[in-house]
Amino acid sequence: MEHPVAKTDVTFDSAGIPLAGHLYLPDTPAPGPRPAIVVGHPGSGVKEQAAGLYARRLAERGFVTLAFDAAHQGESGGEPRGLEDPAHRVEDLKAAVSHLTTRGDVDAERIGALGICASGGYALPATASDHRIKAVATVSAVDIARQFRLGADGTQDPSVFQGMLAAAAHARTTEAHGEAPPVLTLFPDTAEQARALGGEHGAEGFDYYRTPRAGHARSARFFTWTSIDKMATFDAFTPIPLIGQRPLLMIVGARAVTSWMSVEAFQRAIGPKEIHWINGASHVDLYDKKQYVDPALEKLAGFFGEHLGHQ
Repeated sequence: MEHPVAKTDVTFDSAGIPLAGHLYLPDTPAPGPRPAIVVGHPGSGVKEQAAGLYARRLAERGFVTLAFDAAHQGESGGEPRGLEDPAHRVEDLKAAVSHLTTRGDVDAERIGALGICASGGYALPATASDHRIKAVATVSAVDIARQFRLGADGTQDPSVFQGMLAAAAHARTTEAHGEAPPVLTLFPDTAEQARALGGEHGAEGFDYYRTPRAGHARSARFFTWTSIDKMATFDAFTPIPLIGQRPLLMIVGARAVTSWMSVEAFQRAIGPKEIHWINGASHVDLYDKKQYVDPALEKLAGFFGEHLGHQ
């Protein structure tokens, strides 16, 4: 059964930074508080893109859902702008859970987490260290640190990341001298340049973020270089065994060059777990293409319905 959905703007605190979120509420009567799901956006994304799409569609299935912008990005607060701090991104997810626990229309004992792309990586350590999250799912999950260190396909020459660390060190020194530090531009100017730099995966990212397909004025155009050295020592997958017996679902495009990361994460999980492949889908296809998103949502709704219950 699909419910009509109401969307409201919410704000909540994440370690002193105000975050902006969209809360999706099934707009039908319920006998009591509903199960809820926190939805994290991809790296460089905003709540109006893939996270909002999944949040709305899951709310149509009877869940209260919360999509939000990460600290330092989108409509959320935090300086400098464009900082991708993995530790704070994990904190953001926990802060979103905290916000849901304060709502009378949410059952605080039935909260789950869904992470897409980079948030798929962040959702795993968030769940591992926060027992309030009762079930966790990912779509096109990546550990953003592995992606920068090793490349989307895992074959990047180590010298590439060493060069990025050198640039990050230079940016810190520049800032210490009172000058504006350079930034890491995330996308080139054209699809052809994106393909030359990042292959088909790079071209698909450009097509999603930088064209009318899904482009948004607030999605990140750059990261601060300090993001790179914060990522350098982050590992989204080491804490996975702490998830314990809470259930895990990982949804992966069969054509995704990043699929090796979901496989590695899945192998580390020690409790109830499932990896579900979407035939024909690439990493980015699962952000918004109906023929791939629809079966992913069917799987997610069934997973969260089983483990969080229905209204």
